[in-house]
Amino acid sequence: MKLSNKIFPLIFILWSFFIVAAHAQKITVAIAANLQPVMKDLQHDFKTRTKIDIDVISGSSGNLSTQIRNGAPYDVFMSADKAFPEALQKDGLTLKNSVVYAQGVLIIASTQNLNFNSWNKLLLRDNISKIAIGNPAIAPYGKAAQQALTKAGIYDKVKSKIVFGESITQVNTYITTGVVPVGFTTLSLIKDANNKVSLHYKIINPKDYEPIEQAMVVLKNAKGKPATEKFYRYILSAPAKKIFKAYSYHTL
Repeated sequence: MKLSNKIFPLIFILWSFFIVAAHAQKITVAIAANLQPVMKDLQHDFKTRTKIDIDVISGSSGNLSTQIRNGAPYDVFMSADKAFPEALQKDGLTLKNSVVYAQGVLIIASTQNLNFNSWNKLLLRDNISKIAIGNPAIAPYGKAAQQALTKAGIYDKVKSKIVFGESITQVNTYITTGVVPVGFTTLSLIKDANNKVSLHYKIINPKDYEPIEQAMVVLKNAKGKPATEKFYRYILSAPAKKIFKAYSYHTL
């Protein structure tokens, strides 16, 4: 009986330890909307390698940054640009310096077989009534699209046609459902196995917009969570880079 009195408290302590350990093995990652397709593969590969679960929150980089500033309990922020993570770092909201994990590619796309060889002239036509791009203030791919249109000398001419999406996900919906005849988005959409819509597209000359350098930061909420460090190292590893490349991202 005395042995039992010693064993049961020990079992309870061990059980509590395992519960706490399991909880510590789960992290929350806020990702830019363009990462949704590739993140599914990254999650699966990371879980296979580490047994660590990831809760993913998706949205425009700007909106996610605002949520972080307002106290959202995210552990890692994977933005579609460098500016938002660097601003969070500057304001003391991170545990690690911002680091670029991939570079995105901007395309113009449509469900229609349009002639994109002269896309700047195409967008001026009357039959192109709407053009979807992300909101440049909060969506880095939208900012890149705006730069490309400006470089082409047609932004002011087509401004009235532009439909702004709050994130690249919304832009992709506009494009794939045919709500708009044409839009600017990420090349990773073409590699998304979940997208069953056949799209016609053209890669925009990367000289026509600032590089879409997508950066990551570990946030203060991750303090004391070793699983976060493992995820951080994984995203910068060769296996993760291979997955990014499969979705047409450039990596160092």
